[in-house]
Amino acid sequence: MYYKALLAISLLCLLSRPASSQEEFNYEESKVPAYALPDPFVSLNGKLIGSVQEWEHQRRHEILRLFEDHVYGQVPGSMDNMRFILASEDGEAMNGDAHLKEIDIEVSRNGQSVTVRLILFIPKEAPKPAPVFLLINHRDPENIDPTRKVKMGFWPAEAIVDRGYAAATFHVMDVSDDNNETFQEDILETLYPEQLEKKNGMRGLGAWAWGAMRAMDYFETDPMIDAGKAAVVGHSRGGKASLWTGAQDSRWAITISNNSGCGGAALSRRRFGETVRRINTNFPYWFTDNFNQYNGKEELLPLDQHMLIAAIAPRAVYVASASEDQWADPKGEYLSLFHGTRVHREIYQMDGGFSADLPHPESPVHLPYAGHHIRAGKHNLTPYDWEQYMDFASKLFGFSNE
Repeated sequence: MYYKALLAISLLCLLSRPASSQEEFNYEESKVPAYALPDPFVSLNGKLIGSVQEWEHQRRHEILRLFEDHVYGQVPGSMDNMRFILASEDGEAMNGDAHLKEIDIEVSRNGQSVTVRLILFIPKEAPKPAPVFLLINHRDPENIDPTRKVKMGFWPAEAIVDRGYAAATFHVMDVSDDNNETFQEDILETLYPEQLEKKNGMRGLGAWAWGAMRAMDYFETDPMIDAGKAAVVGHSRGGKASLWTGAQDSRWAITISNNSGCGGAALSRRRFGETVRRINTNFPYWFTDNFNQYNGKEELLPLDQHMLIAAIAPRAVYVASASEDQWADPKGEYLSLFHGTRVHREIYQMDGGFSADLPHPESPVHLPYAGHHIRAGKHNLTPYDWEQYMDFASKLFGFSNE
C-alpha cells in the first residue's frame, strides 16, 4: 500500500499553534523562569562521566532509557520477517537525471504485516554509491509526489539529486496516522499492540522513528546507496521524530531537526512558546503517557532536550530554526544544541564550538560535527534550509557536489 487516502490534515494544522485557553504563552525572554539543566555528564548513580567508554557503555544508554520512559516511549524492533518489494521503477526519472525506485517495505510479526512505501530518487550522474537524505514526511502526500507532476520546496527532490544525493522519503501515515483517533491503527495495533497498554509504550512519534529505521534497513541492502552517509531529516513534529531516530539508531551519519520546537530540540524548562502542557493537550498521541505528569512541571523532568542531542554524539547533528517561529523557541533550540554538543567536544575531543550567543538569521554555522542556522521567515521547511543541509553534508562527507 502506497499510503492511505488523504486525511483532514488541515484540521491538525489548526491545533499546531496556540488555541484559546486559560494557559498563557510566554514570548518574552525576561519571563523565562530560572532553570538548571540536568548534567549529561553525571550518571544516575552520581558518577562523573569522562571517557568515551563510560559514555558509550553507560551514560548514553541511561539517557535513552530516560527518554523512552518519560517522553517518546519504547521503540520495539522485534519482527518475524521483513522484505523489500520493488513496486515500481523508472530509470529515466526527472528527465533522465535520476533513477526512481518505489520500494514496499513489508514487516511481519505474529501473523500480521504492515507495508511502508519508500520513494527513492538516485542521481544517475553522481558517483555510486550515493549518499542519501531521508525525509520523514507528515504533510500532505503531494509534497512527495513520485511522479514529480507536483513539486514543492518542502522536498525539493530535483535539487537534492542535482547536488549528488539520493532523495528518499516516506509518509508517516504508513506507520502511524497524525491523528489522535487513528494513530494506533497501523504498526501499533497490527504489529505491537502490547505497546498501547504501557505507560512508556510507543506512540506516534516513536512509530515515525521506527519507519525511518526501516528505511535505513533498506538502504543497507541497495548497492546504489551509501548507507554510511545517510541523513535523516524532519520538520516540526517530523523534526521531533528525526531527533529520536538519530538518538536511537546509530547508523545515521547526520540527524537534522528543522523547527522542531517543544518535544524536539527546544529546551522544555524555558517554557517559551509551546509548552509541555500545550503539546500534550493538543497532541496526546505523540508522546508516551508518562510525559503528561510534567504538564506545567517541566522542572521535575529528569532530562531535557539537550540530552537527546547529546545522545546522538559522536555522530553529526544539525538544528535549524526560523526567525518568526517563536512558538518553536529558536533560542531554546540553539541552547539545546550548544549544551548537547558538549559531548562531541569534551568526550570525543572534536574541534570547534558554538558561541553562547544566538546567531543572526541567515548566518549558518557549520562545525565538523554539528550545524545550525536560523532562516528568516516562518515555520516551514524550504529550499534554503535544504541547501544548508547539503552544504553541511558535503563538508562532512568530504566531496564536492556544488
